[in-house]
Amino acid sequence: MQVSEPVRLDAWVHGHVQGVGFRWWTRCRALELGLTGYAANLRDGRVHVVAEGPRSECDRLLDLLSSSTTPGRVDRVVPGWSTARGESIGFEERG
Repeated sequence: MQVSEPVRLDAWVHGHVQGVGFRWWTRCRALELGLTGYAANLRDGRVHVVAEGPRSECDRLLDLLSSSTTPGRVDRVVPGWSTARGESIGFEERG
């Protein structure tokens, strides 16, 4: 079995996603998937999610962010992919 290099997912989540427990929910899902990173509120009302780990688990988180199970209302998720930087330990909620 070949293990792939970890990836970094940057996802910008649009919709009613602040003040509804979205960052906490995202943190729980990411930890369940074994990912590191953070979820941060942005001034314009979006949430920026950064997750690093196996591509398959980051893809799963991306699917969950777009699902109907999130708190609040997600209108769209804009993903970006790059090489993992290894900057985070665990997964945190940021202001």
